[in-house]
Amino acid sequence: MENKEAIIQATIELIEENGEHLEEITVREICKRAGVGLGLVNYHFGNKNKLIEQCVEHMINGTVERFQNIRQKTDRLTSFEKLEYLGNMTLDFLFEHYAISKISVLTDMQTPKDNDNTNRTYTAYLPLVAACRPDLDESSIRRKTFCLITVMQQMFLRYDTVSKLMDIDLTKKENRKAWHTQILHDILEV
Repeated sequence: MENKEAIIQATIELIEENGEHLEEITVREICKRAGVGLGLVNYHFGNKNKLIEQCVEHMINGTVERFQNIRQKTDRLTSFEKLEYLGNMTLDFLFEHYAISKISVLTDMQTPKDNDNTNRTYTAYLPLVAACRPDLDESSIRRKTFCLITVMQQMFLRYDTVSKLMDIDLTKKENRKAWHTQILHDILEV
């Protein structure tokens, strides 16, 4: 198990260093950094792509868990402020870890799983959306939550196009925050 963790850690470091250029990461480079033999990548993960996918999921899982634990820190906030806070954290993470986040979102879209990162994010947001709109039925809450997550993913994946369409630079944190707040008002109708 020690070798497997070393491979994962080395791969995560290389993903962060290479950004979107994951094709430049080689198994040889991963193994050299991890201090393991070449065959161990295939033994533990099957191939480089599966290893990278698992590393991205590992990184995002840690972030989603942190988001779920943040609820304790936001007890003084209203439901809307909590949702706003969580959304801003999510968007900041997406933009600050662009390559990893892009892989995660696109993987979830291409091969959806019951407990993928998109579904876990949806699950984390659902009670906050419900708390913002206690007057709505469960079906409406689910649709609004789905719309919110979808808009955030598109805002991230297509930030250049969205920035041009909306005449706002979404690479700037303060602009994302303002736009996200407006989206929350639009979707939740509050």
